[in-house]
Amino acid sequence: MLIKPGPILSTISAPSDLKKLDQSQLVKLSDELRHFIIDNVSVYGGHFGASLGVVELTVALHYVFNTPKDQLVWDVGHQAYGHKILTGRRDNFHTNRLYKGLSGFPKRKESEYDTFGVGHSSTSISAAVGMAVASKYKGEDDKHHIAVIGDGAMTGGLAFEGMNHAGVSNSNVLIILNDNCMSIDPNVGALKDYLTDITTSHTYNKVKDEVWNVLGKVSKFGPNARDIIAKVENSIKSFLLSQSNMFESLNLRYFGPVDGHDVDHLVHVLNDLKDIPGPKILHCVTVKGKGYGPSENGNKTTWHAPGKFDKLTGEIHKKTHDAPQPPKYQDVFGHTIVELAKENDKIMGITPAMPSGSSMNIMMKEMPERAIDVGIAEQHAVTFSAGLATQGLMPFCNIYSTFMQRAYDQVIHDVCIQDLPVTFCLDRAGFAGADGPTHHGAYDLAYMRCIPNMIIAAPMNEQELRNMMYTSQLPREGKAFTIRYPRGQGVMPNWRTPFEKIEIGKGRRIRKGEDVAILTIGHIGNYAVEASEKLAKEGLNPGHYDMRFVKPLDEDLLHEVFSNYSKVVTVEDGCIMGGFGSAVLEFMAEHGYMAQVKRLGIPDAIIEHGEQKQLHAECNFDVEGIKKAVIDLTESVAVGG
Repeated sequence: MLIKPGPILSTISAPSDLKKLDQSQLVKLSDELRHFIIDNVSVYGGHFGASLGVVELTVALHYVFNTPKDQLVWDVGHQAYGHKILTGRRDNFHTNRLYKGLSGFPKRKESEYDTFGVGHSSTSISAAVGMAVASKYKGEDDKHHIAVIGDGAMTGGLAFEGMNHAGVSNSNVLIILNDNCMSIDPNVGALKDYLTDITTSHTYNKVKDEVWNVLGKVSKFGPNARDIIAKVENSIKSFLLSQSNMFESLNLRYFGPVDGHDVDHLVHVLNDLKDIPGPKILHCVTVKGKGYGPSENGNKTTWHAPGKFDKLTGEIHKKTHDAPQPPKYQDVFGHTIVELAKENDKIMGITPAMPSGSSMNIMMKEMPERAIDVGIAEQHAVTFSAGLATQGLMPFCNIYSTFMQRAYDQVIHDVCIQDLPVTFCLDRAGFAGADGPTHHGAYDLAYMRCIPNMIIAAPMNEQELRNMMYTSQLPREGKAFTIRYPRGQGVMPNWRTPFEKIEIGKGRRIRKGEDVAILTIGHIGNYAVEASEKLAKEGLNPGHYDMRFVKPLDEDLLHEVFSNYSKVVTVEDGCIMGGFGSAVLEFMAEHGYMAQVKRLGIPDAIIEHGEQKQLHAECNFDVEGIKKAVIDLTESVAVGG
């Protein structure tokens, strides 16, 4: 079902159409845009609260600035739905986040208005500064560069690095701080408290209001405008210093806070800021989920990406099942770490701003002093965990696989070189689904495997995850321990089994067979179980081995495989380049075995968004893909004979 836009929104196919409107029409347009987002997400799903919170800001930005010549960069990108709708993608917005449809995030290949591809947080300022310096170098002095960053993303170290450079770049950069006290979960840390102090300071706001009254008259002063601005700034410089304005100390002219939902005032403010050269920051106070009661007034974490819902009642549609369903892997993690922590007082839980997504919130609720959210700061999360480990504690650092990429140096430099026993739990390993390539956990097996002092394991089911977590917290000589598992449900409705120690580096034989052996790592091995059963009905009998560990490999098991099978299929939900299959080939070459090996996994390509099963099928390592690989190898045996 296609959602019909309102009468004004239906006339907007590009920002050039938006500029034809009278400013008095922008309030109505904002209302129509907000309802169009609500209507679409309620039917088709997607991110929700973040885009509702920046509707007026989105309209004002495209009304005032000359996009795409003026470069607009959206941080993270789940707040950019309104931007997509206003920039020519209204009529196919219903395909957002669906297989072969629009990306849920800004994407350069999708539109010239998407100036920078995003998905991870805190990148916008650095990107905008790079664009601004390039424009300055090319003599394009009339271009503006705007970074829209949320206060949650501002906790990321990269945002501070970008601001630090912006302050000395003398380039035309406008940073818009969208302050709503939320990322996915409520924001944490000193920056949140600092921004709250600014927005609630009556003295500060009184001075800033007076500044705005003067700046609103800048156009009347003609060529003397810059001198007057300088005098105004100098007159409040001592006040700013007394208030310890962090942004001004970085040489960023600070303006605000302003109401991020007053579109008329935003247009006025942005037009004024266009005439002020150099790096500056506009502090906008917004409400996540603005304009939709259940989202605005309810649990904002739930309404960050609620899935499909009834827009009239606010009831979120949940799938119902007659039989007990397996839990999500992240929930197994959340309950298991609490169980282990009750028995081991050295265990600490660490997450970078994903307590609900990783289910660390279960431990935070039950043991708040032992479960810590460090904000959107993956690098800090890893080094902080290393610090805990130096003092004899056992940190479980839970980071999505795709976000662990951001802390790779810390894993090597701060954990593995020092041989510290940190356990990394990599959630969302493999395909992340509708979030697409910025969120796929495609590379962790390869990038972790090459690091010394690292153990790498992947559970095939919930019981294995529990046992791997149990094993990782037992005394061992240093060595980081990585456990990676996918997004979504496991396979065991009755998953709460007693803990058992797993011997590190030992896999298991699932099925003894003939001719062809299937070697799997992690949850994807369940496809191989199903494929083997189907093949048996067709008269074929492949062997199946769940390797459990990529590092160290179970060499005894591999000797058994290569001594008894001339054909091998390796299956992983990670990149083929340098991953599990590569490790098996290395073993084969080092020990002089001769066998045909077919590797199945994520190819050397960027895989777009879609449901996990769709992407598994696209990359040929679903049940049918494994069957085909075994049949092809079996037929090649017959031909060879």
